[in-house]
Amino acid sequence: MFPEMARACACGCTVFDVGTSSMFPSGSGGMAFVQYAYQDQNRNWRGSAQAPADDNDDKKLTTQFVTVGAQYMFNRSWGMQLELPYDFRHFTKIDDNTGNLVTRNWSQVGDLRIEGIYTGFFADLSAGLTLGVKLPTGDFSYAPEIVDRDSQIGTGSTDLVLGGFYRGKLTADRRVGWFAQLQLDVPVLTQDHYRPGVELDTAAGVDYDGIKLGGVSVIPVAQVIFSERTSDGGANAASPVASGYQRILLSPGLEFHLHPFRFYADAEIPVYQNFTGNQLAASWLVKASFSIMF
Repeated sequence: MFPEMARACACGCTVFDVGTSSMFPSGSGGMAFVQYAYQDQNRNWRGSAQAPADDNDDKKLTTQFVTVGAQYMFNRSWGMQLELPYDFRHFTKIDDNTGNLVTRNWSQVGDLRIEGIYTGFFADLSAGLTLGVKLPTGDFSYAPEIVDRDSQIGTGSTDLVLGGFYRGKLTADRRVGWFAQLQLDVPVLTQDHYRPGVELDTAAGVDYDGIKLGGVSVIPVAQVIFSERTSDGGANAASPVASGYQRILLSPGLEFHLHPFRFYADAEIPVYQNFTGNQLAASWLVKASFSIMF
């Protein structure tokens, strides 16, 4: 009787943009990077608990995110960063017209992000702000009879992206550090009667820079991530009453430094989730990035 209550799949893709402390600027110069992330949304969730799969026509949404980018600090105060994703997506749902399971697999370029960076608050670059835009370079019209707008790779929106970070040391030997980061994504220009929700992702964590394996620095990282997204809007939103969420994730990770190379990897495990309506949720997420300084 209320099919709009059980349609949407919340992606939450920008959660991968926080918690990567190895991406914080450390001085003038450049960095090129590639990042891989994976998310398998295969459980129906409603409110703060798992719900029966029969309550949701969407059954599975799996995405592999491959992002290439570059960061360049012109001096110790100003810089910029570019990120362009290419995503591989698998989607399975019950067709509204036939009642049969249908599956779509596709891949394409996602939405380009361009951000300016300011780190001139302190001499050690311990704090920074970012401000930029996410451009609608990704397609949002793949198989529209099957794939709802919130499950498309591109959002079709131009977003204002605002972020910040702060890091410091907890011990006198400066081996134990802490960091905090946030990223706010606000759609400001939309297309085709669909407005994605506003998304806020924050992370706070500690790391230990005291392990050496030969010439390689090994840095364990432990962090907690909070993510919130408001409900979608517009006539072409699959279901405003089945979109939006709050999540808390615990994320252990490792960084490896061998100048000029860096490698970072983590797993992100939800410990609290509160979804509006019936939505597909992931049991875990993973992320890895490789970068080179120049």
